[in-house]
Amino acid sequence: MTDPMTPMMPPTRAPDHPSPDGHPLRQAALDLEAAFLAEMLKHARFGAARGAFGGGAGENHFASLMRVEHARAMAANGGVGLAETLFEALLARDGAHHTDRPGAP
Repeated sequence: MTDPMTPMMPPTRAPDHPSPDGHPLRQAALDLEAAFLAEMLKHARFGAARGAFGGGAGENHFASLMRVEHARAMAANGGVGLAETLFEALLARDGAHHTDRPGAP
C-alpha cells in the first residue's frame, strides 16, 4: 500500500474524454505530456502552501490534484509541444510496424 502523503501519478483519462481527433496514439501522447507537465509543476512548487497557515496533509493532497488538472489543461491547449512530437513518432513507429507484417496494406 502506498503512503497517503505521497502524491499519485496523474490517472489516465477516462474513455469518455477522447482526444480531439479520437486517435488513441494522440491520447497517449497527451497523457504522457500531462504527466510530464505535472512533474514539472510539482518541482516548481506550484500549489505549495504559502506561509505558516497552510492546510496540512489535506492541502498537499489537493494541491497534487490541482497540479494534475492544470497539467492536463496545458497539454490539451498545446502544452510545450511534446504531445505532438510524441504523436508523430508513435504514428511513424506504428506505421512501420504495419508495413513489416506480411500481407499488410
